[in-house]
Amino acid sequence: MKMKSSFLLAAAALSFAAGLAHAADTCPNDGTVRFGVEPYEAAAQLVPVYTDIAKLIGDKLGCKVEVYVATSYNAEIEAMRNKKLEFGQFGPLGYVLAHQVANAQAVASFGGADGKPSTYTASIVTWPGSGITKIADIKDHSFAYSDPASTSGHLFPAYGLSKNGIDPDHGVKALYAGSHTASFEAIRNHKVQSGELNSDEIASAKLHNEYDPAAYVTLWQSDPIPLDPMAIRGDLPEAFKAKLANVLQTLDFHSLPATDQKFIASAASPQLKMVPQTDDSYNQIRDLIKTLHVDLAKL
Repeated sequence: MKMKSSFLLAAAALSFAAGLAHAADTCPNDGTVRFGVEPYEAAAQLVPVYTDIAKLIGDKLGCKVEVYVATSYNAEIEAMRNKKLEFGQFGPLGYVLAHQVANAQAVASFGGADGKPSTYTASIVTWPGSGITKIADIKDHSFAYSDPASTSGHLFPAYGLSKNGIDPDHGVKALYAGSHTASFEAIRNHKVQSGELNSDEIASAKLHNEYDPAAYVTLWQSDPIPLDPMAIRGDLPEAFKAKLANVLQTLDFHSLPATDQKFIASAASPQLKMVPQTDDSYNQIRDLIKTLHVDLAKL
């Protein structure tokens, strides 16, 4: 009897372990994992690169991964809130809102040579001959933001304007260009007198030989900002979440085509690797939201 009991216990333990392994390997949503991407560049540029990234993730995850390039920052957040995404890459401000309303949980971000999450900066710039020589001159003139829900394209430049006595909503003639590239082009082609320009967009323009430092005057620059996190929907099965988090935290993009690597490096980290990231890293974004009295629900 004792042997039989031991055998049954061992069999039960093996069955439980197998069940856990199966739970971790099971792909949700009938085998398809949906990956959301914010529209920080034109969709035509993002789709081919992120299709390759989705395959890289899918091969490691053992699931089919489908890419959804959102039409706006808020569209991605709404997709996760409506359980149409399992994970996504969000801008820092978009992530704070997604965490609040869609239970998004930051798990990974692009890393630097030190193995820690990388950062970038936002800035307010003008061009020589615009008639603007200092930040106070921006008042009542045309100004290019990227997207209302963009961290470096709206929140930080709005903060910079506010700290210098300019109402970021009514003290400028605001143009929402739709993306960082579109904002850059508006400034570059002198369609606005000043606007936002982040360090990633500058790096991208340099790689494409489209950036001449002499053509821009920096009027204000932010402190370092954490890069876009990869965030997982919080209500997914725990075993699958842990597996997906591990895959995202250890991604190495060096196996992707050279054109993809160039695009990723210009938009994120030159190291082409991801590292663990936490929700706490975005508390400074929450502090800025309070300072600016931003109503996330109205973005």
